[in-house]
Amino acid sequence: MQLQSSSLLWFGVLAVCGLSANAYRILFMGPFPAPSHWMWLEHFQRNLLQRGHQVTSLNNHPTKTPHENLTEIILNPIFDIPKHFPKKNIFSMRFASDFQNLELWWQIGQMTTEHALQDAQVRRLIDSQDEHFDVVILEQFFHEAFLMFGHKFKCPVITIGTMGYADNMDHAMGILTPWSVIPHLLLPHTDQMTFVQRAYNTYLSLYDAIMRRWYYLPRMQQLAEKYFGAAIKGELPHVHDLERNISLMLINSHRSIDLPRPSMPGLVNVGGAHIQPAKKLPTEMQSFMDNATHGVVYFSLGSYMKSTDMPPEKTAQLLQAFGKLKQQVLWKYENASIGQLPDNVMIRKWMPQNDILAHPNVKVFITHGGIFGTQEGIYWGVPMLCIPLYGDQHRNTIKSVREGYARSLVFSQLTVDDLVHNIEALIYEPQYKRSALEVSQRFRDNPIHPLEEASYWIEYIIRHRGARHLKSQGAFMPLYQYLLLDVIGCVLIALWLTIWLPWRLLRKLNKWWAASAATAQAQQIKKGL
Repeated sequence: MQLQSSSLLWFGVLAVCGLSANAYRILFMGPFPAPSHWMWLEHFQRNLLQRGHQVTSLNNHPTKTPHENLTEIILNPIFDIPKHFPKKNIFSMRFASDFQNLELWWQIGQMTTEHALQDAQVRRLIDSQDEHFDVVILEQFFHEAFLMFGHKFKCPVITIGTMGYADNMDHAMGILTPWSVIPHLLLPHTDQMTFVQRAYNTYLSLYDAIMRRWYYLPRMQQLAEKYFGAAIKGELPHVHDLERNISLMLINSHRSIDLPRPSMPGLVNVGGAHIQPAKKLPTEMQSFMDNATHGVVYFSLGSYMKSTDMPPEKTAQLLQAFGKLKQQVLWKYENASIGQLPDNVMIRKWMPQNDILAHPNVKVFITHGGIFGTQEGIYWGVPMLCIPLYGDQHRNTIKSVREGYARSLVFSQLTVDDLVHNIEALIYEPQYKRSALEVSQRFRDNPIHPLEEASYWIEYIIRHRGARHLKSQGAFMPLYQYLLLDVIGCVLIALWLTIWLPWRLLRKLNKWWAASAATAQAQQIKKGL
């Protein structure tokens, strides 16, 4: 018994020592203020803490689960997105142009980047001389000036792409995106595009590449020089070069729902990393759902756009439509009161969305089409009614409808009859549930949970000091070399020298001979006369 206790104690000491030996210092940064982005990113941070690492976290949202290994740098005040981009405009608009969306993201990126770099705590981090980190992890969302932290601390940089793949991610890893089969991030096309779609995709992608390189990134460079210039000795590298030195990109994408595309070992798909096993619901909510004889409809506009921000007439339409349903309705509504509430509707300021969607009685998920909620709906096999408002929600919605597990409505054109008709179609027409379950099975079929895979590759990058072998040298090659234009040029010159030039010389010689022969013949004729 004593021997067994001693052995257990010995193994425990070894485990702790081993954990300490493999514990790394990580700078984890999510400067974008949108709550949904950080809710997703925090899953990665939490998993790294559970694995014993020391994490310094720069973000906008204090953790609800403090950890002894976690040091937080909370941006204060938080960047006020509605002040610059009023929510009422989002509810009233329809699909904005792709070029407007690009410029909107660039503008938001510059504004939120400078807001974060101005923070006193961030300035102290920039000016620090004794800090050391083994890796910098940054959300890949229009904050390229933050890549300078990797240069400052002389450590590898890993990015986490919340919105999925973009062409610049391919370029940073040494891939030239094939626009013939890979649509731009903003476009919902498949890899079987028509001529018009391919032409537009090429135009948009080329516009993005040129404007990003010569308009957007120079502005990010200005911000980097403004806030890092005094703290780092010597000339600062360009953010374009820092982008090409990113060691690993963890992308919110999944092979079951996104198009196949050329890849590199340094591009790792982690779509669904935020989805965890369902937990028991609050007692009242659990009872409400368990006793729903005809099922439950769940409605949420996400964490940024709130139901309380909707125009009153739309709220009234939703209440009227929900009151006509046989199903119980759960509505994430951010006020305690909404007026006269139908008997079948429950409202709450906050709802555990993943746990709700996991309940077997959920029949329909009414969503704005955000990527995180869409993935949760897919995982739990719930048909969706999408009402997109802005950004990538339109793209996500079109893809979901095309896959057969969703229907869509335009917010500005909502009517009570349309709502009721679409909800009932999703419930009573079996093809929607069948498609949802098929996609769910593909989405769940992973060799390892995406969150665990992400943590493995983060530690791998640290162990191998940036793991340059995961990236193609194509990331650093001039375009003319990457496309073999120099080789093609040499071949053309060689062909010119060995075929065309001799052929031209022979033609000239033939003409000369013919002319000489004609001259000689003419002279003979003259002599004969």
